Amino acid sequence: MPDTQINPTAAALLGLLHEGPMTGGQLMAAAERRLGPYWSMTRSQVYRELPVLADMGFVRLGKPGPRSSQPYAITAAGKRAFSRWLAEAPGRDALRNPVALRVAFGEQHSGGQLKELYTGASEYHSEAMAMAKEQAKEAKKNGDAYGSAALEFAVAYHKAALTWLKTAPSN
Repeated sequence: MPDTQINPTAAALLGLLHEGPMTGGQLMAAAERRLGPYWSMTRSQVYRELPVLADMGFVRLGKPGPRSSQPYAITAAGKRAFSRWLAEAPGRDALRNPVALRVAFGEQHSGGQLKELYTGASEYHSEAMAMAKEQAKEAKKNGDAYGSAALEFAVAYHKAALTWLKTAPSN
């Protein structure tokens, strides 16, 4: 098997499969539960990556279950690929904030539009921060120091976004 690099989505799926075999739907649920506060994956990304990982020999398909659900299990080659990915430099963050993008064009907004934008964003970040805090607390309680640390990043991100929203200009 060639030493093929995997992308972050594929790596996240391999990491989740360390917990045991899962279907695509179960992987989506696990990703949302464990990674959602700081890493997003779409259903289409998951279902696009799984056949590629199987072709690479990093996952194997199990017996189809109800409604033709297909479980996947990580292979030894998949575990090695995941370990290589962990050892790679992570690269730069890809910051894509839809609110900041709209604020960049603030002169084209009406005052009411910006107010709605800021209100909606503040509500979202407040709720997301509260959820991430709760998940971090639960992870810590369960002895998952690494999961808790990653969730604390999400808490800090939402806190920073809320701080920024309070100072963003309106017209």
